[in-house]
Amino acid sequence: MLTTWRDGAAKKAITEFVEQAAEVPADERVAAFDNDGTLWCEKPAPIQLDFILRRLVAVADESPELRSRQPWKAAYENDLAWFEAVVAAHYAGDDTQLPALAAGILEAYSGVGVEDFEAQANEFLTTTQHPTLRRPYVQCAYAPMVELLAYLRDNGFTTYIASGGGRDFMRPISQAVYGVPREQVIGSTATLSYEDDEHGGTIRHQPVLDYLDDGPEKPIRIWSRTGRRPLLAAGNANGDVPMLRFTHHTGKPTLRLLVLHDDPDREFAYTTGAEQALDQAHRDGWTVISIRDDWHTVF
Repeated sequence: MLTTWRDGAAKKAITEFVEQAAEVPADERVAAFDNDGTLWCEKPAPIQLDFILRRLVAVADESPELRSRQPWKAAYENDLAWFEAVVAAHYAGDDTQLPALAAGILEAYSGVGVEDFEAQANEFLTTTQHPTLRRPYVQCAYAPMVELLAYLRDNGFTTYIASGGGRDFMRPISQAVYGVPREQVIGSTATLSYEDDEHGGTIRHQPVLDYLDDGPEKPIRIWSRTGRRPLLAAGNANGDVPMLRFTHHTGKPTLRLLVLHDDPDREFAYTTGAEQALDQAHRDGWTVISIRDDWHTVF
C-alpha cells in the first residue's frame, strides 16, 4: 500500500482520509487531480508546450509572414523564455500576452479532426523523449501519484483529471498511464464543429477557445462533469487554488494535496507559479507533498 511513499505526515494524511471516507457513500467519493506538475513532470517546459511548439514551427515554415508575429516568432526562434513569461504572468494575474498565445495555438489546429489530433498526440507522447530525463514523455508520470490514483479507486473513489492542459491531448494516454478513463478527463478545449460525410462525419477543431480549464474554471468544469464537490483534490500551482478551495464539505472528510517541487536531483526544484498556493496551504492546513521527502521514487 503506497509503497512508493515514505512514511510521514503526507502518507499518514492520505491513509487516514481514505479510512474516514469509507463512511461516505461510494457515489460521493470523487477525487480530482491536476495534471501538469501534479501527475507528470512539467519542466523544463510543459509537455504539451513541446507538442504545440512543433506545430507552430511547422506552420511558420509554410507561412514565412508569421515568423515576425507571436507566438510563431518565439516558436520559430526557439525562444522558450517568451512562453515561460506568458505562463508566469498568467499565474501572477497578468494575461496581457495570453490572448496572442491562445489565438496562435487555436489557429494552428483549426480544421484538424479530433481523431487525427488524438493520433498525433498519442504518437508524440509515446515516441518523443523528455529533453533532460531521457525517457519518453509517456513515462514521465510520477509513480507515487499513479499509485495514489489506484489506491483511491481500490477504496471506492472515482478519479478525474482536471487540467489546464488540453483535454484531447491527455485522453489518448490517460487510461494506460493513470488508469483514468478518457471520459473522466477534464481539460481545456477549443470549440468543435461537426461535418457530415459518407464516413460518419468528422468533428473538427475551430479557432475559438471554448474554455481554459484553469483557476475559477476548474470548479465549474468539475461540477459540470461530476455534479459533485470532490472529497479530495490535488494540485501544484496557483491555478489549482480554486479547485482545492472548492473541495470543502461540512461533516465529511476532505483532503487537499499540494505537490511541492523541491528535489533538484531527481526532478526539479521551483516554486514559481505556486506562491499563492503554498501560502494558502500553510494558512488552511492543506497537505503539502514534498517530492524530496515524501517519495521513495519519482518516476
